[in-house]
Amino acid sequence: MEDHAHALKRISVLKEAYGNEVLLVDENGAEQPFALKAEFSLGSRCYAALQSPSMRKEDEVEMFLIVMGADGTPQLETIEGDEEWEAASEAYDELLFAENV
Repeated sequence: MEDHAHALKRISVLKEAYGNEVLLVDENGAEQPFALKAEFSLGSRCYAALQSPSMRKEDEVEMFLIVMGADGTPQLETIEGDEEWEAASEAYDELLFAENV
């Protein structure tokens, strides 16, 4: 979607706070390392594309919403709406395309 390209901007909130890898807790309570593939703002919302070791084989990523906690540290939330998830996913694809041009 080219109409939101002007609002698409790389950010580094998570990278500055956590480095290139983020540990997430899975449904079994185990910590899983996720590589930070990209983080960006799209309009007034911020998103992160993360990749677990098992996702690397298929070159897949999981999209998350970045929100600031009460203490000022960035936190990740699941993207609830399909339209928002699709917009974030398309924006990530645009970032990848722009890097490879």
